[in-house]
Amino acid sequence: MNKQTVVSFGLAAAAACALLAQQPKQPPAPMTFFVTSAGPGDGANLGGLAGADSHCQKLSAAAGAGDRTWRAYLSTSATDGKPAVNARDRIGAGPWHNAKGGRVAQGQADLHGDTLDLARLGNTLTRATALTEKGEPVKGAGDSPNQHDILTGSQPDGRAFTDAADHTCKNWTSNSDGSAQVGHHDRTGGPNTSWNAVHASRGCSQQNLVSTGGAGLFYCFAGQ
Repeated sequence: MNKQTVVSFGLAAAAACALLAQQPKQPPAPMTFFVTSAGPGDGANLGGLAGADSHCQKLSAAAGAGDRTWRAYLSTSATDGKPAVNARDRIGAGPWHNAKGGRVAQGQADLHGDTLDLARLGNTLTRATALTEKGEPVKGAGDSPNQHDILTGSQPDGRAFTDAADHTCKNWTSNSDGSAQVGHHDRTGGPNTSWNAVHASRGCSQQNLVSTGGAGLFYCFAGQ
């Protein structure tokens, strides 16, 4: 390669770099997913699904994202003639991004691992990506206090349980009797590494939620 070729190549590279620098940067994707930075404070009594949704909306509005319709990722059991509600049916189709613009799942199948291949790949929910509406990490295993128990009331596929046991603290209205199924946002601890279905809480009071590694937090999604 002669000197003239080297100079020409260098000028072309410099011109390409200058062109790229002039191009506007793409803004981050809007937030459509977060872990609540705090629960309502009354254990697993969230005021039912409506109260939980309202909490999601309130926190998102404070973070500048209240222009979207937010839903809590919570299932409920069939009771008093009312059918069960599946958490996955409440949150739209995706994709979902955290407060930093990072994609946590492309869609329902990706989020829940609906096929064997997708289950192997999984979503990108981890301690580093399951952020609050403020863009902050949630305390997990190894932190004091550990708050990685996230209320869901759901099976791994995002659907409600069908047995007679209480998995939703009386459909998110109890702060005493009952129990709630929780996932681990940090994918650490318990019999599996599920973000939405690891174990049952010790009870429904704030104290009981804290004693098993939680704080009454839950996931919020904005439907697409």
